[in-house]
Amino acid sequence: MRKIHDAHVAVPGLAVVEVAAADDATAFAVQALLGARCAIAPADRTTREPGEPGVRLRCFVNLHPEPDS
Repeated sequence: MRKIHDAHVAVPGLAVVEVAAADDATAFAVQALLGARCAIAPADRTTREPGEPGVRLRCFVNLHPEPDS
């Protein structure tokens, strides 16, 4: 996975969430749960590390409430 940069967590309410799961379906299900509760920049694929079990998925989360439209 790429390095997490300061901009990803520059202010309170921003977070990077890395999911480790047995398979793609589980990782994307966790991402969907996060997306239902807050604003996220979703990942479109998982990664596999050679020699390690399962998959990883990283998404970026913004916990700030959306301004009223």
